[in-house]
Amino acid sequence: MKKYGLVGYPVEHSYSQDFFQKKFKKLGLKDHSYELFEMEFLNEFPALWLKHNDLKGVNVTVPYKEQVLKYIDKQDASSIKVGAANVIHRKGGKLIGYNTDYMAFRKSLKSWIGAFKGEALILGSGGASKAVQAGLTDLNIPYNQVSRSSKGGDYTYDQLKANPEVIERFKLIVNTTPLGMYPNIETKPEIPYQRISKGNYLYDLVYNPEETIFMKMGKKYGAKTKNGLEMLELQAENSWDIWTS
Repeated sequence: MKKYGLVGYPVEHSYSQDFFQKKFKKLGLKDHSYELFEMEFLNEFPALWLKHNDLKGVNVTVPYKEQVLKYIDKQDASSIKVGAANVIHRKGGKLIGYNTDYMAFRKSLKSWIGAFKGEALILGSGGASKAVQAGLTDLNIPYNQVSRSSKGGDYTYDQLKANPEVIERFKLIVNTTPLGMYPNIETKPEIPYQRISKGNYLYDLVYNPEETIFMKMGKKYGAKTKNGLEMLELQAENSWDIWTS
């Protein structure tokens, strides 16, 4: 048996298991499985590999994409570039980290908005945010970052609330936080949505539900919106390429 899986907390929101189960069935790989490894604490990560000798690789989701680096043996150039890993491959007895989020976001965004002229605003400062930053840098799109504290970004949510006109600078707004993700579907990033217009693009890395409150608020004021499902599928395909290389 060749085993793969998803590490995070929580993980029940993810479509990754369904994606890979369908892929294995399509390819006729009856000796392959994809499991969910929910970990409240990441110090359980080393024991996972000892327990499952047939585990070939895992995806890593929130909130562990940065923390996982201390548990692996080597980082690929993509992981070094981003400073986070969402794919781990066990190869030659070593755990190697990669970042397919960054490559997937870059490809998905470019196919959606084409040759973009303007600035981007990234909501969040975690591992997913770092992947988005790397993608925007590759596409020569300048960006600012919003975080809960002044240490985490260029703006805080409180600063945007106090100065809502600031958001008008940014044609592209990317949500990298888990706000709005199942099961907490009523949550959203607290930004001045009333300052959004039909010239805006709102990209939400959340894909479950299909349309988040963040996206609905953007649509309300005329913005174009996109969820993170395509990005998930692209990064999953890249994960598979890494695991089978």
